[in-house]
Amino acid sequence: MIDYDGELNAEQRRVVLEPGGPLLVIAGAGSGKTRTLTYRVARLIESGCPPGRIVLATFTNKAARSMMSRAADLMSTEISRLWGGTFHHLAHRVLRAHAHRLDYENNFVIIDADDAKQLVNRCLTEKLKNLTPKFPRSDVLRDIISFARNTDRRLEEVIADRFPYLESCLEGIMTVARHYADEKKRLNVMDFDDLLINWRLLLADHEDILADYSERFRHILVDEYQDTNIIQADITDLLASRHRNIMVVGDDAQSIYAFRGANYANIMKFPDKYLDCKIFKLEMNYRSTPEILHMANLSIRNNERQFEKSLRAVRPRGIMPVLASPRNVQMQAEFVAQRIIELIGEGYSPGEIAILYRAHFHSLELQMELTRRGIPFTIRSGIRFFEQAHIKDVTAYMRIVVNPGDEMAWRRVLSLCHRIGRQTAGKIWKWLANNREPLAIFLSDAALGKVGAAARPGLAGLQELLAALKDVEGGDMGTIIETILRRGYESYLQSTYPDAVQRLEDLGQLAVFATRFSTPGEFLQEMALLTGIGEEGEGLADADAGEGRVIMSTIHQAKGLEWSVVFIPWCAEGMIPLGRALADPEGEEEERRLFYVAVTRAKDQLYLCYPAVEYRRGMGYVAVKSSRFISELTPTVSPSRRGRPYERWLVEEDY
Repeated sequence: MIDYDGELNAEQRRVVLEPGGPLLVIAGAGSGKTRTLTYRVARLIESGCPPGRIVLATFTNKAARSMMSRAADLMSTEISRLWGGTFHHLAHRVLRAHAHRLDYENNFVIIDADDAKQLVNRCLTEKLKNLTPKFPRSDVLRDIISFARNTDRRLEEVIADRFPYLESCLEGIMTVARHYADEKKRLNVMDFDDLLINWRLLLADHEDILADYSERFRHILVDEYQDTNIIQADITDLLASRHRNIMVVGDDAQSIYAFRGANYANIMKFPDKYLDCKIFKLEMNYRSTPEILHMANLSIRNNERQFEKSLRAVRPRGIMPVLASPRNVQMQAEFVAQRIIELIGEGYSPGEIAILYRAHFHSLELQMELTRRGIPFTIRSGIRFFEQAHIKDVTAYMRIVVNPGDEMAWRRVLSLCHRIGRQTAGKIWKWLANNREPLAIFLSDAALGKVGAAARPGLAGLQELLAALKDVEGGDMGTIIETILRRGYESYLQSTYPDAVQRLEDLGQLAVFATRFSTPGEFLQEMALLTGIGEEGEGLADADAGEGRVIMSTIHQAKGLEWSVVFIPWCAEGMIPLGRALADPEGEEEERRLFYVAVTRAKDQLYLCYPAVEYRRGMGYVAVKSSRFISELTPTVSPSRRGRPYERWLVEEDY
């Protein structure tokens, strides 16, 4: 027998020992959600439910294996027959037995994201001819099709909502989507979206299959329910339709993946679907200090649509969270870097420290400052700011104007032209390299004769762009970047990348950053130096798991993780909440949930930062307003505490 009284707190124990029925478990951050699920599995088996009649749906197979392994250890028995894994993993098991009912062969092949993109690209070339440069490429098409399917929405709705700049391409996109669906069926292949959609189709349209699985599975357990999409919620409802023993576990305050198709309504409306459901709350937090948890509770209180809860700390009192407002964005970076150096001196490992930001461009100055000071860091949310493709593209145009003999820059920008591939770009470069004035000869009519008729419009566009850059070469750097965007690069981003809006934000921030340099040459020289320093520093620390490196990450990528010390830069209006997110009616509440997730990653110390002023093109330096989420915390200055002139201690009076 398992000692539930000794190994679980009262909140966890009530969930674990509940006999059955519809159960909604609101599991606050750091409250032992995984432990509760693990003991719940063990309890069900201990109570006589065979493992093969339990479904444990998680968001990673690793999480399912870990829970099953721990439950097996608790029971000292084999439970491999339990159906555990991601929704896609479970769908695969079902479809292997029943795909023929959907006119597939049971030996269908699963294609990964790269294979799916290649198939979409083939469908595009087969169905549409003479495409304009604006028409979306396979990456964007795949993203549009996938999002529509995972949210159960029509393509035209998704394009109008998320990709309005592609509305003129709607008919062509729908043609490609239909051909893609037909080709998958013909080739007997399924992509990841098909696994979920076809599983739901089997259950919804075939009564005998539904009867079989709903009878077979006596208990359905779903982890991270706030991150499920409408397809996954439908599947769990169908599976639970016979026995109605469904337990969903999640935290509505950490629902932050709407951009990926997660449906916040799933967790909020669960009690409406199951009127007899019992609601449990796990509010005892084992991660953070009372001071951090108090601030976390305050940070989420203004969300109207939520299950109210209040995290309570197990740990003793610690350090009050700090709000730092240095003079400008550079001083913000200097403050963070200097405090990290001090923390390391106090005994913290760099890997215990994280910098979490809302958007990748918020990390620009921070990456530069850490690089300058030799502080090793790793980026969990992508690659270094200046190593991103769109940043390197824009700087490549500048490099040609500064140094017309730059072969790598020429090859890069030529390959960006419509209907010009790497091979053709190489031929053009060889021709340019044999001339003393490569840029001058490229701007002549002779260049157009080096490519076929289909590629000439793209090459002509590059000629116009480089000519325009020569005209503004002596102007400010922001004007140069805006010229690149206006002369075709913005359209290229929109047709090439699903996250074009975020990339444009990066470039907007780059334009602001670049204003500190008087010429493109100075800017490029600084970039080269910083990149070189970063490369030299790669060996400063063990890259394994970031133990010797400060962690830099978007808040989205940080969910589920924790660090001893957390810095959140750019806690300012327009940054968090992000300006474009507020256009969505539910955007503010999701942004507040993001802020809550960031705050609850911290165990010991928390620093919120924003610059007092920022530079804006055409306006000069303007005052920065702190985030509305900061105002909701009612920060106070404590005369009993020492700090830098621009530091305040948060919510001490309320605490």
